[in-house]
Amino acid sequence: MTLEEVRGQETLPESTGRKQSAGKALHALLLSALRQGCLTAGVYESAKVLNVDPDNVTFCVLAADEEDESDIALQIHFTLIQAFCCENDIDIVRVGNVQRLAAIVGTGEEKGAPGDLHCILISNPNEHAWKDPALEKLNLFCEESRSVNDWVPSIPLPE
Repeated sequence: MTLEEVRGQETLPESTGRKQSAGKALHALLLSALRQGCLTAGVYESAKVLNVDPDNVTFCVLAADEEDESDIALQIHFTLIQAFCCENDIDIVRVGNVQRLAAIVGTGEEKGAPGDLHCILISNPNEHAWKDPALEKLNLFCEESRSVNDWVPSIPLPE
C-alpha cells in the first residue's frame, strides 16, 4: 500500500464532503460569472485570453468526459493550460462531466452561449478584484489541495 492510498483512506469521508462542497461553489461561481459576462469558454478562446491578459483571469475549469481522455490533442492543450495557470497563480480544477457543465452554463445552440466547454475561464468583470464567496471558497479548496500535492483537483458538479 502506498502513502497516497493510506492518506486517501484516512481522509475519504472528509475529502468527499470537501469535493461536494467545492462542486456546489463551482456551480454558483459559473452561474454568477455567466450573468456578469466574465466567462470565457473553449480551449482556443481561453488560450487567447490567457495570452493577452493572464492577470485578469481568476479561475480555470478543465472538463473532459471519459471518451475525451483518449483525445491526445485535447490532453496536450490541457497540459499547456495547466502549466500556464500554475505559472501565473491561477487556480484550476477538473470536472468529469461536460454535459452537466453544459446544463449549467448553456449549450452552443443558445444565442451567446458557449459551445466548447472543455476549458472555462472566469475573469474579473472590472479592474477591481472580484469578491465572490463561491470564488473565495474554491480558492481555499485549491490551496488546501495543493498542500497535499493535488495541483489540479477533480471535483463533481452537483446534480
